[in-house]
Amino acid sequence: MKRITKLIIALFLVAFTASTVVAAQGNPKKGKFLYKKNCKTCHVKDGDGAELTPVSKTQNQWTRFFEKDKHKKNPESFNNLSEKDIRDIQQFLIDHAADSASPQLCG
Repeated sequence: MKRITKLIIALFLVAFTASTVVAAQGNPKKGKFLYKKNCKTCHVKDGDGAELTPVSKTQNQWTRFFEKDKHKKNPESFNNLSEKDIRDIQQFLIDHAADSASPQLCG
């Protein structure tokens, strides 16, 4: 009986940990929408910011951008986004970076 209880607890912990890890990642589909809505308005040819698409950086460069840089030139642009929105955008950019399995320009 104790063995079954321990097994059930172990399975519960594995399931809980797995769901937590997935929740920590962003939603790339929502990220694409948010990127087009919030980022693409400035990051286009002749826009206020430099032209920028997911393939403008590698996966590591995007990760570093969100960990350290965080839009240094205009940090206020992140103020209207929730942490989840930022994770979603980050996930989209990383999933479609220049060195990803499916690079994308975000048309």
